[in-house]
Amino acid sequence: MHQIERLQEFKKSVQNKFNVYNSLFLNLPYRNIENVGMVVPLLHHQSLNGLKEGLNPQDILESFFKNYVNIEDEKDQIDFMFRIIQYVERQVVLYDSVEDAAFPKLQEHSDSLSIKDYFQLVNKTKSWDKVAEKLSNFSARIVLTAHPTQFYTPAVLDIMNDLRCLIVDNKIDDIDVTLQQLGLTSLMNREKPTPFDEAKNIIYILRHVYYDAMGDLYAYIKENIDNDDFENHNIMKLGFWPGGDRDGNPFVTAEITKNVADELRVTLLKCYYNDLKVLQKKLTFNKVQDPLKQLRNKIYSAMFDSKKIVGYSEILDPLMGMREMLVNDYHGLFLGELDHFIDKVKIFKTHFATLDIRQDHSKHFLAVETILKEKGFIKESLAELSDSELIELLVRKKINADPESYEDIVKDTLLNIRQLKEIQSKNGEDGCNRYIISNSEDIFSVLFVYGLFRWSGWDEDAITFDIIPLFETMKGMSEAEGVMQFLFDLPEYRKHLEQRRDRQTMMLGFSDGTKDGGYVKANWSILKTKEQLSKVCKKNNIKAMFFDGRGGPPARGGGRTHRFYAAQTKDIANNEIQLTIQGQTITSTYGTKEQFKHNSEQLLTAGLSNNLFGKENVISKEHRKLLEELSELSFAKYDALKNHEMFISYLENRSTLKYYQKANIGSRPGKRGNKEKLTLSDLRAISFVGSWSQLKQNVPGYFGIGTAIKTIRESGRLRELKKMYKEVPFFKALMHNSMMSLTKCYFELTSYMKEDEKYGEFWNILYEEYLLSKEMLLLISGYDVLMENEAISRESIQIRENIVLPLLVIQQYALQKIGQETDYKEIYEKIVTRSLYGNINASRNSA
Repeated sequence: MHQIERLQEFKKSVQNKFNVYNSLFLNLPYRNIENVGMVVPLLHHQSLNGLKEGLNPQDILESFFKNYVNIEDEKDQIDFMFRIIQYVERQVVLYDSVEDAAFPKLQEHSDSLSIKDYFQLVNKTKSWDKVAEKLSNFSARIVLTAHPTQFYTPAVLDIMNDLRCLIVDNKIDDIDVTLQQLGLTSLMNREKPTPFDEAKNIIYILRHVYYDAMGDLYAYIKENIDNDDFENHNIMKLGFWPGGDRDGNPFVTAEITKNVADELRVTLLKCYYNDLKVLQKKLTFNKVQDPLKQLRNKIYSAMFDSKKIVGYSEILDPLMGMREMLVNDYHGLFLGELDHFIDKVKIFKTHFATLDIRQDHSKHFLAVETILKEKGFIKESLAELSDSELIELLVRKKINADPESYEDIVKDTLLNIRQLKEIQSKNGEDGCNRYIISNSEDIFSVLFVYGLFRWSGWDEDAITFDIIPLFETMKGMSEAEGVMQFLFDLPEYRKHLEQRRDRQTMMLGFSDGTKDGGYVKANWSILKTKEQLSKVCKKNNIKAMFFDGRGGPPARGGGRTHRFYAAQTKDIANNEIQLTIQGQTITSTYGTKEQFKHNSEQLLTAGLSNNLFGKENVISKEHRKLLEELSELSFAKYDALKNHEMFISYLENRSTLKYYQKANIGSRPGKRGNKEKLTLSDLRAISFVGSWSQLKQNVPGYFGIGTAIKTIRESGRLRELKKMYKEVPFFKALMHNSMMSLTKCYFELTSYMKEDEKYGEFWNILYEEYLLSKEMLLLISGYDVLMENEAISRESIQIRENIVLPLLVIQQYALQKIGQETDYKEIYEKIVTRSLYGNINASRNSA
């Protein structure tokens, strides 16, 4: 029933409104896009029908130029295509705004469990005793990452916010004016942003959305909980990767990290100052006015000088004094408003969001090897040392590694580790206390970082940092249990963990897991590794904390987050939820206060409910065996594809892969390292997954699943598969995520490639597995259509795909022209680069 009601609401509040407001685009009075709106529906119609008939995008557009718009000159045709792209980009912005405006209404018909529902359920089941302790300690950490698909400028975000508000109130004249403003506003960066620019763009969202949203969410929890003494200001935490993630962006330096930390603190002070201005108008009482004015002045001066530091206690203590005055002398007037501000201060302290540091293990290897060589412990290579000798140097030997003695990445690594003390002194320990190591595969992934901290002046009794291994490859995950047991047995590291409250955070899989092992194997390996690490931590009296790479599409760890956590087994530690929010999901899933509150509630209820209500998630031995078999069968199919001689060549020459680097979307390079020849291991997951998305082939999100299911079906075990789909939430969640990937496929766009002399055979391999995967998923689910039980998402995907279809046809046309003799090759390359933006935004989790 809810689905029918939601569909009706979706049609009324999204489809109908978009159609009405989209009509305002038709005659935007600008030279660049004048009358383009009239021909876009026609181009869409011709593209849709032409692709259904198997026509080549080049034939479709050439026919359109000749028969419908009468443009013969190639330069004029190019200008026309650019105008189409501009128009479609703005349609996507409008659709995003309409859908976001409808979000609260759609949630009225949702089955989602809110915090209020959760507390009512606790009351009914009389399980407050079970919940009380967990609620006082539990938290969910959302970590924002600066991936190059999060590129809307602050100006465009402001326009989108205005549109949302106007759409809610149906102010059509104002919407018309705002759309005209959108038509004149650039949707992209004029130049490639720096890592600091990217950080400031995300901090803008922290200031204008998350600051109030976090405060409101905490107030809502306090209001609905049956506990007057509730005080867990860590129940929702924010993390921050821009400016600290060196593996994600090699252009991040120690100076940028310092500047981003300052920007986070100063921006938070601006938020505090604005709240104090509002409070000052209400707290007009004699005793309160002076301390409030003094605090406001102190914060004001620190807002404009990053060298002036206002400590947490310097903010909180005066506020608590004012609170006492209100209670004792002023009848508690405006106490609620003051308490709400105090809660915000307790949530954000002086850091706003925790700035994480991330670097690849290979860079630490280089730093350690360079330092030991310079100090005379080795001649050339770490291979000269036994493991025990190397451990001795890392955890016990006193070495002073002066950054000025080294160059390039080694110098910057040491400078950064040394300055982390200063960042903590300014922003508080919560401001920066996590160091993540990408591509962790052995004990030295962690011990190199531990050693570098010691050699950089940190006392081993006071390394106030969590050292977090990221086991992302298949090899890394297979070695994870042994690595952690060795570290727990090492007295020096065990002592370090005691100082960190006997907690060990570990990150698994992330983006490169799927690229390495294929969709099913990567996710099954993550779940098994989590179970193993939970067990080894429990055995050693350590609290296991898992940090998950989420956001983006299923191929990069995304999909339905609530479903993901609800599907965890009882053998996985559930002490805290930690996840990354990547790409467009920063604004599309947590981009408004309503969305932030709703999705944060979903995270909390998923985490708090796990193992408390209903039956625990257990995967039987039989189902485990079947999952293992599916995993290996799908991996074999995916691995064969990876090793196909045309795999990398196809991506380089028939996709948009090389154009991600040319777009002014993000500051980082499209691959790791500087090798001339492209290899899969060097390819970043964003450009890898994003290129498949632009082709509308989404290979990493399902490839191999169809073959695996078919093989098991042919062995007479279809009933077992259907039973597992019904009974194992983890398997069902995986299959639903793959359905989302398949739903976003549109092989008709590239069907002309099946005749290609070089790539035809390879394209057919992809297409056949797509058809088979779709058939097999419908078979085991019993659905008539993909995502049958998620009608709203399915409808939204369809609308978005329809909007960008003309853009995709233009993109394919330009790619073909680049491979042909033309005087406009560079301009066609610009068309391909420019066409990335609209498609990325339309998909919202495409990369």
